[in-house]
Amino acid sequence: MNDVVLYATDTMADWECSYLTAGLAMAAELEPDRFRLRVLADGQEEVTTKGRLRLRTDGDLDDVTPGHVALLVLPGADTWSDGHGRVLDLARVLLERHTPVAGICGATYGLARAGLLDDRAHTSNAPDFLLPSGYAGAGRYRDERVVEDGDVITAPATAPVDFAAAVFRRLELFPPATIDAWHGLYTTGERRWFDALVGQSAT
Repeated sequence: MNDVVLYATDTMADWECSYLTAGLAMAAELEPDRFRLRVLADGQEEVTTKGRLRLRTDGDLDDVTPGHVALLVLPGADTWSDGHGRVLDLARVLLERHTPVAGICGATYGLARAGLLDDRAHTSNAPDFLLPSGYAGAGRYRDERVVEDGDVITAPATAPVDFAAAVFRRLELFPPATIDAWHGLYTTGERRWFDALVGQSAT
């Protein structure tokens, strides 16, 4: 089984990964043994999210076997300006193995601090949001909803749907037409995308 690892930390932004985790749960109903979501933390059995939800973790980062990881998800939090060394080290190891890492909002700052955006096109909340990290990749910043460069996916806090869709595509979680219809529905609310999504689900 391939693990999708969601890094859990205090003040993590609930909304930035909720579409993604819901999609993984839906996919698991169709193919239970394909991917396993694991919520792992740095020494914490429970974290408190930005929305003040208490989230019990599945274990510690020490429980990760890099060869079993399909993708690492790094949600935003208030604490990415320093620390998080263990998960950033894991991100580096995974990228060396060409395993994708997806970071949104504040997590992009952590990736920048670690030098993991220096040579990759990326996005974040704004160009000046990343500059205090001291990273060398400012010239590769893209003002887009989501950016995928090689094995790194980045997005701003305002684009959790685009972020989830990019992860779904990378994992080939659903057929491309289903992902397109889902993304269209949740970004526009237009009936045509609902009809397309229902049509895809019926096939």
